[in-house]
Amino acid sequence: MGLGLLLGANQAEACTNFLITKGASADGSTMITYAADSHLLYGELYFWPTAKYPKGALYKVYEWDTGKYLGEIPQVESTYSVVGNMNEHQLAIGETTYGGRHELADSTGIMDYGTLIYVALQRAKTAREAIRVITDLMREYGYASSGESFSISDPNEVWILELIGKGTKLGVDKKTKRPVNLRKGAVWVARLVPDGYVCGHANQARITTFPLANGKTSITDKQINKLNDPKVTTVYSHDVISFAREMNYFKGKDAEFSFSDTYAPVDFGAARFCEVRVWSFFRTLVPGFMDEYLDYAMGKNLTHRMPLWVKPDHKLTVHEVMDAMRDHLEDTPLDMRKDPGAGMSACPYRWRPMIWEYKGKKYVNERATATQQTGFVFVAQSRSWLPDPVGGILWFGVDDAASTVFTPMYCGLQKVHPSYAVGNGDMLTYSSTAAFWKFNKVTNYCYLRYDLMHPDLRKEQLRLENQYLEGSKEIDEKAAELYKTDPEKARQMVSDYSYQMAENTMNAWDKLYEFLLVKYIDGNVKQEKNGVFLRSKDSERIPAKPSNPDFPDWWKEEVIRATGDRFLHL
Repeated sequence: MGLGLLLGANQAEACTNFLITKGASADGSTMITYAADSHLLYGELYFWPTAKYPKGALYKVYEWDTGKYLGEIPQVESTYSVVGNMNEHQLAIGETTYGGRHELADSTGIMDYGTLIYVALQRAKTAREAIRVITDLMREYGYASSGESFSISDPNEVWILELIGKGTKLGVDKKTKRPVNLRKGAVWVARLVPDGYVCGHANQARITTFPLANGKTSITDKQINKLNDPKVTTVYSHDVISFAREMNYFKGKDAEFSFSDTYAPVDFGAARFCEVRVWSFFRTLVPGFMDEYLDYAMGKNLTHRMPLWVKPDHKLTVHEVMDAMRDHLEDTPLDMRKDPGAGMSACPYRWRPMIWEYKGKKYVNERATATQQTGFVFVAQSRSWLPDPVGGILWFGVDDAASTVFTPMYCGLQKVHPSYAVGNGDMLTYSSTAAFWKFNKVTNYCYLRYDLMHPDLRKEQLRLENQYLEGSKEIDEKAAELYKTDPEKARQMVSDYSYQMAENTMNAWDKLYEFLLVKYIDGNVKQEKNGVFLRSKDSERIPAKPSNPDFPDWWKEEVIRATGDRFLHL
């Protein structure tokens, strides 16, 4: 299960989400993160403006992963604007696919997980509304994907929703006499992350046991009309346990029922490739967490499950959350810089496959949060004290989170910068003006001499992100004041700012590539001071003598061990 399913069948859907509540953030905002990791996904910023539709209009559903046509559903009469994975009301949704039991795939479903996200964003104002939209759509039209975890946040709350289909059992509809799936829909559980806590999921279902329905704080979908009651913190499908019994997945008492252990049992891959990313996030927030759950993260003790959420020892800033998405398991026993696979440049990346074989034994490469195949990544920040168009910021980047720049895209945005816009290039079409290709050009170059080149990238990354974090404070204040008298002008202000910062990022990254190319070409390292190259005393056209950094001792030892005296200098 877990990533074992993904590696075998749908490797494109491996992602990471972190969830931060108001009480766990430094400024009282809610935040969710999402790295859309795929070797097939092109990084671009989706945008849907507000729209009106005539009665009877239909919405054509195309599977987000593949573009395959799945069917159509009734369109609503009006929809909200959506910037990436955040709508105009500061509602944000992310996901990770955990797969789960193979036999629960529904071959007749229409609603894939991507469509559920983007339709919910166009139709819901709050996290609770989004949960209802998603679960209603699955019940009515069937669920077309494998097991999924969703992060759902609004300015006040953060929820985790986990679900999986019920398989395909064909029968005949009594009214229409047409073939139908008698198991249409999904089983699911949604939980409100307690204020002051953080949560995470990364391709493994994480909800285990949960409070059973009492009509007050926990309800089933039979009482879905109570969902907007703030006292409700758990909601689940009425058949989530009974269906497990029907399928012989579970035989214990209801109170012992674990969603994750039943529908997506943890195996080695789920722990080592998936849960390890949550572990690495939590270990930075809770003293002793790293050592306590190391055996689980390494896949050696699968019964030692981590808690669904933890209370951090400090409140997280937006930049800390950004950097959490850049983790390579640094300073842990799984540090990817510390073994021969990192090469002489201590590169914390491993090319696929993740599982490899030698003399009949299987071995693995680590799977960190930051990874080379990221299409896009974001930190969605929602702030309850600001008007919606100003309060919501999608800090958005493309390509590897460790090498991207989180650029502010306010949820009041009216126009996407062409570099980030849909249609400017694709995975098989290079575009010199596309953000995705600009970042990949720099990032892939840096992979070659990572220990030398990435610090230069990081310096520019920090300069830009600090500039944007400070600049957004001024825009927040001005736009919020303007919103009181002219909401449309306030929206235009934050939209213009988002556009300008996107332009600024593109210009800076073009210059960074030029700088890196000149500095590190042919394996040399040219001398520079504060970004200005030093030149020969005799000619402005000749650089000062470049350096050639020595190889690390461990690498020398490996070469000598493999070659003996072959390279011995006589």
